[in-house]
Amino acid sequence: MTAPTRASAGPTTTHPIETDAVVIGAGPVGLFQVFELGLLEIKAHVIDALPYPGGQPVELYPDKPIYDIPGIPVCTGQELADRLLKQIEPFGATFHLGQEVSTVQRQDDGRFLVATAKATTFLTRTVFIAAGVGAFQPRALKVDGIEAFEDAQLFYRVRQPALFAGKNLVIVGGGDSALDWAIDFARPDSPHRAESVILIHRRDGFQAAPASVARMRELCERMEMQFMVGQVTGFETTADGRLGTVKVTGADAVTRVVALDALLVFFGLSPKLGPIADWGLDIERKQLMVDTEKFSTSVPGIFAVGDINTYPGKKKLILCGFHECALAAFGAMPIVFPERPVQLQYTTTSTKLHKVLGVDSPSFD
Repeated sequence: MTAPTRASAGPTTTHPIETDAVVIGAGPVGLFQVFELGLLEIKAHVIDALPYPGGQPVELYPDKPIYDIPGIPVCTGQELADRLLKQIEPFGATFHLGQEVSTVQRQDDGRFLVATAKATTFLTRTVFIAAGVGAFQPRALKVDGIEAFEDAQLFYRVRQPALFAGKNLVIVGGGDSALDWAIDFARPDSPHRAESVILIHRRDGFQAAPASVARMRELCERMEMQFMVGQVTGFETTADGRLGTVKVTGADAVTRVVALDALLVFFGLSPKLGPIADWGLDIERKQLMVDTEKFSTSVPGIFAVGDINTYPGKKKLILCGFHECALAAFGAMPIVFPERPVQLQYTTTSTKLHKVLGVDSPSFD
């Protein structure tokens, strides 16, 4: 991964960092927001609660292929983050990672005082909230006592697929993540193929891509993996205290015992706005309401892009978030540079943008 520029000093309490823009969230949309701001010569500081940039794709599925990024036929979540970090290098954004924004308050001069839980403070003209679904947490498996095995044999995300190679896996869930990982660990040509894969879901119906469901059923027919209808209701430990089996209760009320080496649970994310809910912004169903002209929230100067926002026709796609970033950046121009006319220029032909990007202007002779 391309190393981002990080803040060099410790938390600042008496002298806030003054900047034109603060981007909250270092996922793909937050990173591209830095790019769109940079093209307009708006400098940004980026804050994220995670200790590394990349957001949900890097945190939850770094090796999962993504197929709908324009111009890139396929890339993983980690590769997408790496490419975006490389793309924004010319703009010198400073990253403040492992910090959660606690307060955003408008000041008398129109700027915003932004503070993190680690007491780093900023005075900024604009704020861009690109926090995905907020302070997301994976939904936990509700079985008494099983939390003792978390990050040892119970996992809610896969960071290193190779660790599960050759293991007996039980995967629980009915969404894209559950099926994608079940397929990936079960397919014969997988570089980290498991010894066995059992997929468990509470019903024989899925909230996943139809192609993934078809692929899963095909692997089951070929005896490469198994699918069970039921819910995990208990577990048993081995003599040395390890998680040895889970109890799966089916729709027929029969409880079956399934042996395993590791239990992977994918129940989706529990969106929690956290402190964002206290910033005085209009909220609808835990999402920030925005206009579609410049993706401004109900507070002028605060913009929201990506999965955190809502508007008629909203689609939670990375490429839609990229589009929102462009309009939000132009929406910020009158606030950051009120004396400058807002002009649309093209990276193909604009010598000014070539200078900003640090590239030579091409010759079209």
